[in-house]
Amino acid sequence: MNLDSRLSSVLHLLLHLMETRDPIPSDKLATALNSNPVVVRRTMTGLREVGIVSSEKGHGGGWRLTSDPAVTTVLDVYRALGSPRLFAVGNRCETPTCLVEQAVNAALNDAFQEAEALITAQLGTLTLATLATDFQHRLQPYLSEDQESTHVF
Repeated sequence: MNLDSRLSSVLHLLLHLMETRDPIPSDKLATALNSNPVVVRRTMTGLREVGIVSSEKGHGGGWRLTSDPAVTTVLDVYRALGSPRLFAVGNRCETPTCLVEQAVNAALNDAFQEAEALITAQLGTLTLATLATDFQHRLQPYLSEDQESTHVF
């Protein structure tokens, strides 16, 4: 089973968008993900719909971060992506007739719901600004004193 990496990918792109006021075209963002522009546009649509990003068409167009990184959380981004499934495990059968399987499903469903609540609560505490600060901290050892402290892809 393939993992859904959209959240990680979009967060990567949002940090790049934070580095500039200029719009970044889909093809450039796609290069950062080793993907293609159509995938970037399709993935970013949900973020545009909730106001996290905006897009401009034509020459000089592209994507811009429009929300405040200090208040935009990873949970906001996760929800804008349609709240993709967090776990790759689940029940064998959703509506079993076997009482044993019903008991197993009930126990697993409770555990999954509790775990999901913990994860989403944690995602709600992480802002884009927090991620950007961590990135800048990790970047510092690679920069000489006379270089800018931004990452260019």
